[in-house]
Amino acid sequence: MQNRVRSEIRALNPHLPVYDVTTLSERRSFALRPDRMMAVLASFFGVLALLLTAMGIYGVISYAVGRRTREIGVRLALGATRARVLWMIVREILVLVVAGAALGLPLSFICNRVLKATLFGVAPQDLTTAAECFAVLLLVATAAAYLPARRAALLEPASTLRAE
Repeated sequence: MQNRVRSEIRALNPHLPVYDVTTLSERRSFALRPDRMMAVLASFFGVLALLLTAMGIYGVISYAVGRRTREIGVRLALGATRARVLWMIVREILVLVVAGAALGLPLSFICNRVLKATLFGVAPQDLTTAAECFAVLLLVATAAAYLPARRAALLEPASTLRAE
């Protein structure tokens, strides 16, 4: 392709220097390279933040469940089902995540004026993107809370009551 373009230009004017022949898509790709790099970096840091959030939720819930083993043992001894104990702990996390989203979502719409220039293909107040982010955060929080809740639901009531 490049040789053909050069030969056509030389046929029209042999004294015209021809160099750096590229296609429009190659030039556009080169022009968008910094934006792509920023998108990759932002995605990496977003995934890292999500992973740190999951680890933080897991750690806090593990600690809270560990502190409540006696209470959970009493509940199980009094007849609470394991599913009910599991749901009790996961429900607490879901309430916290929904409350955080109820506070954070309006604040994010207020603060998006700063980021308006860096958004490509997304409206600054895109409800679909906000809903997807909320769903991902809710899913990650539920997964992070499930393991400690499951561990609490599998406690033996007699051994937890004797432990302390």
